[in-house]
Amino acid sequence: ADLSDRQAQKVDRFSLISVIVLLLSCPFIVYYFIMSCDQYHCSLSEPAIQLLTGKVHLLDIWDKTPRFSWKVLILYFSWVMFQAFLFMIPDFCHKFIPGFRGGVQEGAISPAGFILKYEINGLQAWLITHALWFANVYYFQWFSPTIIFDNWIPLLWCANIMGYLTSIFVWLKAYFFPSNAKDCKFTGNFFYDFMMGIEFNPRWTLINLSYAAKQQELYGQVTNSMLLLNVLQGLYVLDFFWNENGYLKTMDIAHDHFGWYLAWGDCVWLPYLYTLQGLYLVYHPVQLTTSYAVGILLLGLKDLFRHTDGNCKIWGKKPKYIECAYTSASGTKHYSKLLISGFWGIARHFNYTGDLMGSLAYCLCCGFNHILPYFYITFMIIILVHRCIRDEHRCSNKYGKDWKRYTDTVPYPLFQGFSKCLF
Repeated sequence: ADLSDRQAQKVDRFSLISVIVLLLSCPFIVYYFIMSCDQYHCSLSEPAIQLLTGKVHLLDIWDKTPRFSWKVLILYFSWVMFQAFLFMIPDFCHKFIPGFRGGVQEGAISPAGFILKYEINGLQAWLITHALWFANVYYFQWFSPTIIFDNWIPLLWCANIMGYLTSIFVWLKAYFFPSNAKDCKFTGNFFYDFMMGIEFNPRWTLINLSYAAKQQELYGQVTNSMLLLNVLQGLYVLDFFWNENGYLKTMDIAHDHFGWYLAWGDCVWLPYLYTLQGLYLVYHPVQLTTSYAVGILLLGLKDLFRHTDGNCKIWGKKPKYIECAYTSASGTKHYSKLLISGFWGIARHFNYTGDLMGSLAYCLCCGFNHILPYFYITFMIIILVHRCIRDEHRCSNKYGKDWKRYTDTVPYPLFQGFSKCLF
């Protein structure tokens, strides 16, 4: 198709300014957080105060920052190639693990009506990776278990290289050899297309373990807060891979186009800022009381909810749902079920409520002496509320009158009492 046939609406000035600000600021935000831990013991205010008062200059901070290393670059891309190799191995876990849905699975229907197939083998890759990690720690000893922490800032430069190379590649791919041209969305604005993506569906737990190993090296023990954080975030990541098939229908894959936002974000923003709690605990070991730790554990082990097309029990009863119909860009009519019982009878996006509970639990592992660990819950509130708003608008346009029936039945978007005026 000609580019003119695939134009989306023009980008408004506010969206363009927002995109440029994010492109310029996000890499510096990540650096500022990591530098604050490396040079200022995780104080976010101290480097800013010293810069404003003239006690230090930007060059002083930069001179203390670990530099790019070819050795670390080789280490990083060896890791990437190893994971790419694991990705190419067909899944065998579904053949012997009861209840696990792996192997080749279908994704969501794209706006143009395409259904892509995916090899669901993330759990297999996760198990192999961690088996080799622990085999190295307790038997082979090829490298130190603190290797990630010890090279954390040089790895940041490598992650940025990977993120930007991937972003440039997918931008060029969308123009010259897209997988499905009808699903591409062009605005004609380079900055917006580069960040938000053009093409649709182009084809962190070791970090925490390294933090725990560094704590053991520095203090002779691993605190219960670090253990608790590893357990909670480990279960979260394991749950992701166990339910990888379900994530094919989430907003990131089913609706978002692939650009800098996802490419750089997954390479840099996610591994560096989603693991701030573990990094903080290396510099500030926290020993929690038993009752406090149990409370955090209960908060973090929230129930997770899965799509079952109505074939399940909700609170011991047969689920209730609303049948909805929609038409894709190809003119084909499709049907969906919107759950209105159990927790989804309380709020339309109760899965996000569970995510917020888990996010808060990770932060609470760090105590209350510094604000840095609580960036995560702050960021998650912003991004999940924004996702709620996006999802509400998208579903309203997609389902029309059926969505109105649904919102009349389940009036609250996130949790009871949450303002409906935002939506």
